[in-house]
Amino acid sequence: MKNKVSSFVRREAVPDLWRSRLTRMAMAGTALLAATPAMAEDAASAPAIDTGDTAWMLTSTALVLMMTIPGLALFYAGMVRKKNVLATLMQSFSICCIITVVWMVLGYSLAFSTGTPYVGGLSKAFLSTLGEHIAKGADVPFTIGADSPNASTMTIPESVFMTFQMTFAIITPALIAGAYAERMKFSAMCIFTILWSLVVYSPVAHWVWSPIGWLAGMGTLDFAGGTVVHINAGIAGLVCALVLGKRKGFGTDDLAPFNLTYAVIGASLLWVGWFGFNAGSAAGANGRAGMAMATTQIAAAAAGVSWMVAEWIRTGRPTVLGIISGAVGGLVAITPAAGFVLPGGALIIGLVTGVVCYWGATSLKHMMGYDDSLDAFGVHGIGGIVGALLTGVLAYGPLSATDASPEGTSGSLHQLLVQAEAVGVTIVWCGVMTFILLKIVDMLVGLRVSPDQELEGLDVSQHGERIA
Repeated sequence: MKNKVSSFVRREAVPDLWRSRLTRMAMAGTALLAATPAMAEDAASAPAIDTGDTAWMLTSTALVLMMTIPGLALFYAGMVRKKNVLATLMQSFSICCIITVVWMVLGYSLAFSTGTPYVGGLSKAFLSTLGEHIAKGADVPFTIGADSPNASTMTIPESVFMTFQMTFAIITPALIAGAYAERMKFSAMCIFTILWSLVVYSPVAHWVWSPIGWLAGMGTLDFAGGTVVHINAGIAGLVCALVLGKRKGFGTDDLAPFNLTYAVIGASLLWVGWFGFNAGSAAGANGRAGMAMATTQIAAAAAGVSWMVAEWIRTGRPTVLGIISGAVGGLVAITPAAGFVLPGGALIIGLVTGVVCYWGATSLKHMMGYDDSLDAFGVHGIGGIVGALLTGVLAYGPLSATDASPEGTSGSLHQLLVQAEAVGVTIVWCGVMTFILLKIVDMLVGLRVSPDQELEGLDVSQHGERIA
């Protein structure tokens, strides 16, 4: 092709200058034609939106949202007294609404935009960058942590990823409500939820799940939120219980659950929704999602059995509240490990967690004397710690293998120490900042309802409504 073009230029007897230019243009065109197949091959191999992955993540997002409304709302509402049922339902529902706005305005940017290893920047505030990933009417892939060697290019639209992560940001502060149930002002809850989400949740999510986060760089394994969601919520719940103090009549009055049927329905919805929580954290419809689903089911069932047996041995009878609490504890503990362990590891995590969480929700609580109303710390805090640590022991390397790390990360003493450091950092940050935020809210509007309002019940005193 090059020789033919050159001879054509010579036959036309054009001036030497133009002959030279035409020859160079012809050669460039020839090179472009020759490169076209390679360019097409590169374009074909470039990451693209995967419709199967996107469909699974849309489904997972809906499942995780269902965990809060109505799952957690019913679970908690069934365990409080009748006079506080509507207020407890309201807490979960209002947190869903509040955090959706907070996440859209600022939370997502602090968690997942490029910034420092400790907190994201403001480039994604108000979701301003979502439009940049829409080209010619079609979604295109986006990259998290583009400036990091661990950058991750997703095969789902950023709008789906953002909404999926939003559902995690929603359920985490909703879990805390189990610790301060039946005694916190609604106005205080709203302000505390906003501040806590921005100051505690979003930074910890950035540390662990952003490729540039410092705990991620340290090698922390947290597949779906052992540190980010459960330890965070559990420690915050414990601090809330200590700062607010015990409910009136704690230890003397009958504080039995109003309707355990609600609680069983809520726990069942949590269990089903957890498949989106854990298997969805694979960010695609793939084998790792399938393994995460299997380990989630196994750990939940094993923990339900071990809590039931421990309670049966100790008290002489298994209870409905016990087995559903145990199953939720197992779901909590497998969360950081779901995509890193094999079924045998999931069984161990479940069996251990059921017994340990039973001890935390009964013996430890009574021994320490704090009023964690619905065992937010006993189940989520303790379960999250157990799961995070056991992930460092039971992780199976090939499940976390990548091109950069073909062998993945296996359980070892080193990984256990890494996990322990991440757990410790989360506990300290969450504990200290939660205490400070509670004191700020107390100065602004007060934290706790009056004794008369607590006696009357939050349904009437805070919302002017009651169950018929």
